[in-house]
Amino acid sequence: MKTQSIAAKTGVGAVELGVTDRDRALGFYRDYIGLTPLASMGSEIRLGAAGRELVVLHPDAERPVVPRRSGLYHLAIVVPDRRELARVIARLARLQWDQYPTDHVMTKANYLWDPDGNGIEIYTESPEDGTMGFANGTFVAYDKNGNPRSGRDPIDLEELFSHLREDDRLDESMPAGTKMGHIHLHVADVEDALRFYHNLVGFDVMGHVPGVGFVSAGGYHHHVGLNTWAGQGAQPAPPGSAGLRRYAIELPTQRDLDDVIGRLEHGDVSLAEEADGLAATDPSANRVLFRVA
Repeated sequence: MKTQSIAAKTGVGAVELGVTDRDRALGFYRDYIGLTPLASMGSEIRLGAAGRELVVLHPDAERPVVPRRSGLYHLAIVVPDRRELARVIARLARLQWDQYPTDHVMTKANYLWDPDGNGIEIYTESPEDGTMGFANGTFVAYDKNGNPRSGRDPIDLEELFSHLREDDRLDESMPAGTKMGHIHLHVADVEDALRFYHNLVGFDVMGHVPGVGFVSAGGYHHHVGLNTWAGQGAQPAPPGSAGLRRYAIELPTQRDLDDVIGRLEHGDVSLAEEADGLAATDPSANRVLFRVA
């Protein structure tokens, strides 16, 4: 049993991905997604928004993402408002990149894949429109008047684009306030993943239905999503594949980090000291870096 919740102000930090082609990946995340290149010491490509690091690309993969394996389902960048989401969707449309704008009621989300098949969600919070969650073993969504919604309708793009101004430039980079909102993982077994992320790491379970679990800190809808949509018992991708290398969970203070590390050690989880924190591997071989924000 989990004895203590993780600090309420915990969040997800940078997500690190393997990619096959350095120039193509840089161009995509800069020109299509709207991230800004940051200073880097090695071969990796660091990108972010207003100086906040969000994505690190390692251009040494030998093949694209291998499907039906554990690893990244999507990284999820949250932008400050509907205007910024409209800018991203309009830019991708102008560049003719496949995308799937989806109305989750309490968020407005856009789904796409990078050239190597790494999944990406870009979203903005819209709790004023209603709620989405779990009940009776499935997803449920209700609008602000209490009417049931699918939670998977297409976004009303006419309304969304009304938030753009006539002089808005579509090629403007993502602004201050943009951050990594959550990460969603393919796992081999949701129960095993929950034992790690809930019982040991200390996230609260926000929803759990067969094959899916959502956990978070501080009551957020989810910081980590878990699913077995790649198959129950899905194995890690073979070496050399594009995909998730590691992602960061950022704690507000050193004491909060020590609490998490203590629970992991008590649970016999192997930890490795890295330059910027302590890393562990979840039961599905997803590597997690724990550090102070």
